[in-house]
Amino acid sequence: MRNESAGNPASENEGHPYQFGLWLLLVFCVGVAWEFERGAAFLLLPYLLWVSIAASLNYTVWRMNPPIARSVNALPTAFASRSASQPDAEGFPDGNAWVKSSPLRFEHDWKGENGDPARSTEVRLLWTPDTLFVRFLANYRNITVFADAREDGWRDELWNCDVAEVFLQPDSRDPWKYKEFEVSPNGLWIDLDIASSRKEELRSKLRRRVVQDARAKTWTAELAIPMPSLTPDFDAKQNWRVNFFRVEGEAEPRFYSAWSPTYSQEPNFHVPGTFGKLVFRE
Repeated sequence: MRNESAGNPASENEGHPYQFGLWLLLVFCVGVAWEFERGAAFLLLPYLLWVSIAASLNYTVWRMNPPIARSVNALPTAFASRSASQPDAEGFPDGNAWVKSSPLRFEHDWKGENGDPARSTEVRLLWTPDTLFVRFLANYRNITVFADAREDGWRDELWNCDVAEVFLQPDSRDPWKYKEFEVSPNGLWIDLDIASSRKEELRSKLRRRVVQDARAKTWTAELAIPMPSLTPDFDAKQNWRVNFFRVEGEAEPRFYSAWSPTYSQEPNFHVPGTFGKLVFRE
């Protein structure tokens, strides 16, 4: 089951055994001292507090930088090409513009294992100063979707059915702050503003267009994300961090696929330390 404790470094039962052992030892010492000399027990409390804070900070750093993907230079790079052509009647790039953009593809799970070509995903990105366009071409085995949504198609907990997802981090100075966008095969969507342990609706005014092809067993989703919802001052010379995901399946075990693997013990896409690089091309 996918972990949706967004941005919460304690969302999985993973930790450093040595620090935990030291913490337990200190708790034991405080308990023993309390029985014989409470003044000594009080003197140990600041040390216990310091170890607790240090362990929490180290755990956060460890969670954000999985052992397999610690180096940013080793992470993948996605390219967004500038869209120079006129948009079509619905305000999306035309077919020629998409063809000129660089595709990226993934078909493995969130650990980089168990590839499934029948569930592969192709992503292309285009940009203008006003809009970031993301196009998913998703191969599928089966489709599971929600039938209900808000009037505008926004649907909370959309990830509990089939979705394609993009996580965007325009400013990496706060590593636990990023944007999440999801779209389903029937055009439902969700946008979230993630910051540390909270997530809330972004209200991005995203537009989307989704087409299913039952014969080819594919569905295609195009997203138009307004730049002001992502960053107040867009600069194409600045690189962003990004990751792309797919979820498919009605019941567990579902297929949780990632472009840049997160390597978490359980399916978890909220691992910013594994986000790849997004480069804007003129």
